[in-house]
This record gives sequence, C-alpha cells and structure tokens, in this order.
Amino acid sequence: MLTLPTDLRAAFKEPFGPVYTEAEALLADASSEETDAPLVAVGDVVTFHLRRAGRPPDVAIIDGKTKREAVDEEIRRAIETGRLVEVTNEPGTLSFDLVSALVEALDAEEPTTLLVTGEEDLATLPAVLAAPLGSTVVYGQPDEGMVRVTVTEAAKTEMRDLLAQFDGDIETVLSPLDT
Repeated sequence: MLTLPTDLRAAFKEPFGPVYTEAEALLADASSEETDAPLVAVGDVVTFHLRRAGRPPDVAIIDGKTKREAVDEEIRRAIETGRLVEVTNEPGTLSFDLVSALVEALDAEEPTTLLVTGEEDLATLPAVLAAPLGSTVVYGQPDEGMVRVTVTEAAKTEMRDLLAQFDGDIETVLSPLDT
C-alpha cells in the first residue's frame, strides 16, 4: 500500500487539467483529441454526469460517496451498472488491489465499474499511468467541477513523480502498471 504523506497534500489542490462544469463540453473536447481511446472516470458524481451526457466511461472508479457523504439514491442507481468489481482502498492510500483491478478493467472488453470500499480519491494517478496514450481521465474537483486529464507522456511523468513521493512499497503497488 502507498500512503499520501501529509506534506504532499497541497500538490492535489490545483487541478491537473482544465475544469468543466458541463459534461457535454468536456466530452466534446475529449472526443476531438482521440475517438477510440478509453474514458476513465474517478468519482461517483463525475461518473453520473458522464453517463447522463450519453458517454458512459470505459472504466469508472466509485466509492458511493461525494465529499465524504453518501451519494443520493439517483446517483447510486445510475452508476452501479454493468460489470462491477469490488476492491478495497483505504482513505489517503493507493492499494495494490486498486491498481491491479484498474489495469484489468482497462483490458476488459466491456465497461467496468470499480466499486471501492474505502476511498477512490487518489485513483487518478494510477489511472493516468495505466491508460493508453490519448485516453481521457476525468475526476471531480470539489466545488469546482470535473477535471479532464489527457493521457500524454508529460501527464504520465507528472503522476509518476507524485507517486514517487508517497510512503510505502512503490515497486510492488505499481507493478501491475509495467511502467
């Protein structure tokens, strides 16, 4: 397991890409970049908005919460669909189970939802590392909107550099990524 050090928390305050308040605009920008690349959503509300806009993510990572509170019934019903894989990932951490399930979900033939017991907040980092170049990773920025990260070599380097500062066995946790 990797743990986010307290002194690194500030690195996550600024978004890793442009912020959108409308899923349609985000999807229009994402589709203009790469049409066949996977779309990965990190967060319940983000997943809900993408599905409502007509583009279900290829991989959704959810935990049944938004801002540490349970999502309402409408969101829960809308996002817990399709192939569900349950994983455990404690708050403030990244587990081998989450990273491994994420890699498998990206390889799956059908859209997959990873239902996290614990917290999915940091899953954006391994999602960018695991997704092929040209993919889009979307995550929620509390009280601002949805952040779109285009998977590029630069984005992968940024995520690797951040993960290198986490506490724990980095090699083991990231071993499913083959990076």
